[in-house]
Amino acid sequence: MVKELTISTSVVPKKLRNISQPPNRLFTLGVDVNELLLLPSVTIVGSRKVSAYGKAVTAALAGDLAKAGVLIISGLALGVDSIAHRAALDVSGVTLAVLPSPLRNIYPRSHTQLARQIVAQGGALVSEYAEGERVYPVNFIARNRITSGLGDVLLITEAAEKSGTLHTARFALEQGKEVLAVPGNITSNTSRGTNNLIKSGATPVTCVDDVLRALGLEQLLKAGKPPPKGATSEEQAVLDLLSAGVSDGALLLAQSGLSVALFNQTLTMLEIRGLVRALGGNHWALI
Repeated sequence: MVKELTISTSVVPKKLRNISQPPNRLFTLGVDVNELLLLPSVTIVGSRKVSAYGKAVTAALAGDLAKAGVLIISGLALGVDSIAHRAALDVSGVTLAVLPSPLRNIYPRSHTQLARQIVAQGGALVSEYAEGERVYPVNFIARNRITSGLGDVLLITEAAEKSGTLHTARFALEQGKEVLAVPGNITSNTSRGTNNLIKSGATPVTCVDDVLRALGLEQLLKAGKPPPKGATSEEQAVLDLLSAGVSDGALLLAQSGLSVALFNQTLTMLEIRGLVRALGGNHWALI
């Protein structure tokens, strides 16, 4: 059953009451939004045309955060948004979607089943648009101020130089929210936006611990976990590079100084031993 929350009755979430242009009303479907917002929350957004690297890091970070009890907020859009929602659902986590359309008119239509699954698994859908209202281009930018406003922090996992996601980053900064961004390959167009954000002061994120720290959830960090140990000097060289934040396979190969054959053999052994995992797009990470 769709519920209407109004700012005049103070039922609109407190996080949204003092933002620029607060919504006068919100329509919700699913679990009570104010109850969900008692959880620590991260808004995760990014490009619609996402690379294999962007898909992998978004799924990994959203899934790990959801497993830690963090509410995942996004906009149900194509690309990063839907990946973040699905990653949370896949680990039985909780997620909230902010729509640019009425709740009975899911946009995009291809995500209708995803929207239903969000509600079925204890999450919620949110919109400021009443039944019958048309979807205008301006709705998508307006939606972003709510998406950023509901989260405790904003995480952008992949964005091109002129990505619409940067509107969300601007809203978050205006709202006093910390902006976090995942660094990407400097030659990749799909990472220019996030790399530029980091150059401008956004907090770089290379693992879930960086996000938990931004949320003030230090108690959930892997404190005291010993660094991974390789069985050979070659394995240790690769592990040390991954620990230092190198994830690109080509850079790992070049900086390790190993031959192609020995490097591939070493990675295979590390994967078999459960010390590393493939992120896709020839990127790797520690487990």
